[in-house]
Amino acid sequence: MARVRLSVAERREALLRAAIGQIEARGVAAVRIADVAAALGVSNALVLYHFSTKEKLVAAAFAHAAEGDLARLRKLLGRRTTALRRLRAAVRWYAPTGQAKGWRLWIEGWAAALREPVLRDVARDLDRQWKAALTEVVAEGVAAGEFRCPDPAGAALRLTALLDGLAVQMTAYPGAISRARAQEWADDALARELGLDRAALTASAGPR
Repeated sequence: MARVRLSVAERREALLRAAIGQIEARGVAAVRIADVAAALGVSNALVLYHFSTKEKLVAAAFAHAAEGDLARLRKLLGRRTTALRRLRAAVRWYAPTGQAKGWRLWIEGWAAALREPVLRDVARDLDRQWKAALTEVVAEGVAAGEFRCPDPAGAALRLTALLDGLAVQMTAYPGAISRARAQEWADDALARELGLDRAALTASAGPR
């Protein structure tokens, strides 16, 4: 059977997906161009044609993963419903107890970003966009009178910091925190930031 020829965009996306898988399996430090090439059955030269160095491949892989996460976030926050429902859906998806994938990937990325300026820029941009999106919806809810929050940007920072920290604990130390406890803490934090009690949060936001 003849091999199907991929377009440049299709080949690039396949390489990025393979790189993400290899980073999750091996870690940023250990992954090699050869590992990504072997995962797809292509030559090292083909990978280097699209990404001239390992560092550029890794940064592009994280950017690709970030775009997918941000697209999902925008979809959740763009629903035609209350700000509170949208916020709770986003927090529950983002939390390590939710459906967001790739926490191991992002923990690897944060560690590598300490040494790699290009990767640090990717991680910083993703972080900035997450916080900006959450800040906007919190401000919408305040303007609509759904809840009180004197500092939407601060609330977004504190919420994401909590969820990132829980993800590190649950990924690095399996069993250290139960999923139920982590979800309870996430709901508590959201209710506290919005000036609601947890019962009101659950009743107003509705089911997951």
